[in-house]
Amino acid sequence: MPKMIFIERDGAAREVDAPTGLSVLEIAHKHGVDIEGACEGSLACSTCHVIVDAAWFDGLETPTEDEEDMLDLAFGLERTSRLGCQIVMSDALDGLVVRLPAGTRNMLAG
Repeated sequence: MPKMIFIERDGAAREVDAPTGLSVLEIAHKHGVDIEGACEGSLACSTCHVIVDAAWFDGLETPTEDEEDMLDLAFGLERTSRLGCQIVMSDALDGLVVRLPAGTRNMLAG
C-alpha cells in the first residue's frame, strides 16, 4: 500500500498508509491528522490547504480553476499550495510529502 508523510504544524513527520483512490483530505481524517475540510471536499473552502513538498509538486495534476480560486482564500499560501481534497492518492504518489500550514481560514464558520 502506498504511504504518505504529513509534516504537522509542530514540524513532526507522520508517515501513514495512503490507500489509492482516497484524497489527501480523506487520508488525513482516517489517521487523525489535523486538517479541517469544512466543506467535506466539495471545493467550497480552503480549510484542507496543504503545502506539497517541492519534489512532488510538478508530478501532481494541474489544479482546476475552481481549486485556484479557493486557494486564493487560503491562509499562508505558498507556491506549492494545493487543496488536500483535490489530490487523489495513486501508486505514483507513494511517498508523497505534504506540510500543514501554520493555520487555516474557515469562511464557512460563523
